[in-house]
Amino acid sequence: MDSNFLRKSALAQLGLASHTTNDTAAAGVVMSEHPFRAIVNLRGKSDDAAFLAAAETALGTALPTTPNTAATGKETTVIWLGPEEWWVVFESDEASAERALADGLRVSLDGLLAAVVEVGESRTCIRVAGPHARDLLAKGCALDLHPSVFGGPGHAAQSLMAKAPVLLHQVADDAQGQAVFEIYVLRSFAEYLWLWLADAAVEYGLAVETA
Repeated sequence: MDSNFLRKSALAQLGLASHTTNDTAAAGVVMSEHPFRAIVNLRGKSDDAAFLAAAETALGTALPTTPNTAATGKETTVIWLGPEEWWVVFESDEASAERALADGLRVSLDGLLAAVVEVGESRTCIRVAGPHARDLLAKGCALDLHPSVFGGPGHAAQSLMAKAPVLLHQVADDAQGQAVFEIYVLRSFAEYLWLWLADAAVEYGLAVETA
């Protein structure tokens, strides 16, 4: 990517920085955008030992093979999408980070049956936290988000959120033991989804943070 290319957040037009607050303690839902994630779509066979070993060498963490789970390494998070498909996510503001991540995988996987595609520029990430985060997401998603089913960091699944295709990933529990979710959504749906979530969060009390 041209180093002079001006990157623009998918939600830049909403001016979220002007709506941020330092007082999030009383909010039932806290939302923020985390743009510019490096995301590489990786395909290969999960029963191919050579492929799994080469990917682990490149990423520093083993690919998760259990459905709807994610594995977090030193620098990357790898999210299971299907029996032969994963996302490799790296949080960086550097425009070159995604290409470097993809190139490293291509070198490691050279000669093996695999595919590596950069997809990060087509998406943004919306983080939803707070004591009512799970309640909010349940309003627009058909997944069973009860803690006994979708109940801890490392759970991830593709679904629809208010009719928008998303990848939902529970990344953590906060200091109060409440779930923290990240929603990956196509840029073309990002403004719609943010506004839908913000409206649906009004009854809980909404705070906006900057990443």
